Amino acid sequence: MLSRRHALAGGVCLCCLPAFLRAASAGATGPFATEEVAPGLHIRRGIDQDASAGNDDAIANIGFIIGKEAVLVADPGGSLSDGERLRAAIREKTNLPIRYVAMSHVHPDHIFGAGAFRQDDPVFIGHARLVPVLAQRGAFYQEGLERILGPGKAGPVVMPTMTVSDQTEIDLGGRVIALTAHGTAHTDNDLSLIDRQSGTLLPADLLFVRRMPSLDGSLTGWLKELAALKALPAPRVVPGHGPAVMDWPAASADLERYLTLLLRETREAVRGGVDISVAAGSIAASERGKWALYDDYNGRNVIEAYKELEWE
Repeated sequence: MLSRRHALAGGVCLCCLPAFLRAASAGATGPFATEEVAPGLHIRRGIDQDASAGNDDAIANIGFIIGKEAVLVADPGGSLSDGERLRAAIREKTNLPIRYVAMSHVHPDHIFGAGAFRQDDPVFIGHARLVPVLAQRGAFYQEGLERILGPGKAGPVVMPTMTVSDQTEIDLGGRVIALTAHGTAHTDNDLSLIDRQSGTLLPADLLFVRRMPSLDGSLTGWLKELAALKALPAPRVVPGHGPAVMDWPAASADLERYLTLLLRETREAVRGGVDISVAAGSIAASERGKWALYDDYNGRNVIEAYKELEWE
């Protein structure tokens, strides 16, 4: 039931390796198209397929925010090439310094473009727990991604130079970005952003839309963090995967439904003594057809949830 990505990872989540457009194929150069979802906030939308040598892991929703004095990168992309094309897209829009690169969590599609921005000498921002997790998984993820993309194409492992353990703010020049380090949810190192000027929430993979979520942290924790995000006064959101921008909190409905169902049915299976291998093939079956890549990810989500809930 597990995808090629999970087999490659040997059980460690390489999360979220769908493809971007074929225009973002290996060897492509220059900027890619972005959507200006709010004034000065530009997003490249990823597409829900698996990574391959033909797409450079250019797959997650990534982008940048332009202030009066500086630019912040909101996830640098899934490979060195993806990051280079993001940087080129920024330079099409502005010559302001790229002062910050926020890395929302450890999964490859959100971090391996960071090497493209080293020349700008930015502050690389991550959750406080991103540092030890990158130290543990970074080389493994890099090797795995290079087996898909080709030698040298993944990009370097770039460590945060600024970490967030609770909440903080940065100013791009008249444009304040709030950063929040979340409890264990999608992963144990999820970082979200809010652009105060436009009221746009960027929760990265704390929000999946239309593409099957991937659990690499805590199911109960994810529901808790999602509830907290829903309470924020943000009218719009940029999912980690899905449309470039949506109304908030309405965009959370499908994810909340799936996670709640996964929680309820897994608890029932645990209490009923259902074997974990049987549970992986039956729990949340009603969600098939509602998500892209359901068959690639649901079974693993059940296994992760089962391991968490059997000790309640």
